[in-house]
Amino acid sequence: MAAGRDEGPVKIGALHPVSGANAVDGQQMRRGARMAVEAINAAGGIRSLGGRKVELETGDTQGKAEVGQSEAQRLISAGAVGLVGTYQSAVSTNVAVVAERNRVPFVMDVTASDAIFSHGYRYAFRVQPGSAAIAGAAARYLKEVSERAGKPVRKVAFLHEQTDFGSGAAEAFTAAAERLGIEVGPDISYDALTVSDLTAQITQVKASGADVLAVAGYYRDSLLAAKAVAAVKPALNAIWGVSNGAYDQPKFVTDGGAAAERIFSTNYHFDAQSPQTRALRADYQRRYGAPMRTGAVLAYDAVQVIARGVERAGTTDAEKVRDAIASSKVEPLTVGTGPISFAPNGDNRDALPVLMQVQGGGVKQVYPPEKAESQPNYSVTWRS
Repeated sequence: MAAGRDEGPVKIGALHPVSGANAVDGQQMRRGARMAVEAINAAGGIRSLGGRKVELETGDTQGKAEVGQSEAQRLISAGAVGLVGTYQSAVSTNVAVVAERNRVPFVMDVTASDAIFSHGYRYAFRVQPGSAAIAGAAARYLKEVSERAGKPVRKVAFLHEQTDFGSGAAEAFTAAAERLGIEVGPDISYDALTVSDLTAQITQVKASGADVLAVAGYYRDSLLAAKAVAAVKPALNAIWGVSNGAYDQPKFVTDGGAAAERIFSTNYHFDAQSPQTRALRADYQRRYGAPMRTGAVLAYDAVQVIARGVERAGTTDAEKVRDAIASSKVEPLTVGTGPISFAPNGDNRDALPVLMQVQGGGVKQVYPPEKAESQPNYSVTWRS
């Protein structure tokens, strides 16, 4: 048993990349986790433990798998009853091993890779929909939206970063699309940490004759892809983000300018129709002077899941907290078909991918119809 769990504040560990290429997202997520802790404490703390307060212990993964692993061990040794994180699938893969070895629950806020959930881990949970769920929805939504627009998709080129995240998204999308009769190719990968220009890759897309470009990447590289499309001008009916780290972000609308307009993205997303989510995002905007990204809302949800587990368990014994998490239901601030609840493999049963599109300088939910704020615009060639 790690020191410090049985006395003082209930410690929850938060692991995110607050330095390095993904520091903006990592900082957002750390803030979201901290806001959840503040909300829990303002509501009376952990009441089953006599109102004990919750304390956030943080670690900077630097976006590196080995650093995430060592930071996870440090937070557990410091008494964390559970961990949230990590934004990057490769990092979460290592953290999941540490959590399993130490028998401490790890609730993933943003982690797309499904491979982690194929090992039979008991302590790994995930709030967001996984790669296969998002990719399957992305293929299905693409077929439905393109057919409704009278321009059925013919061929999709897939551009993705080369780690487990991007490769997994590409593989899952390709399998789902081919089952729907959609041709996928070429498959083009790149190193997100080192790439500085994607013009050559987009030129390859243009030469392929694809009418849709799917992109699975992190923020900086996905922005590069959008700008390269604007420069190269392939004849595309749509750019279709799949688990994309940029295309549903308000900052992308600003950074991308005209290159951002009309780009689609199938992903997890904060629930734009929820009054509680709107209030949280307004509070974030007031505090930090920037829009609250979906990753930060997911981090908020993940902390709430662990806190609910501690509340139900009535103890900081991490194994009992794990069992309570596995049987808990928590109302999410992200889009879902119901409360956050976990399947035997640790996946959120009620997570729901949604399709978004940049329209008129803002990101709108456009599909499926029951979650739509606006109609998808797939009516004319995107670039020529």
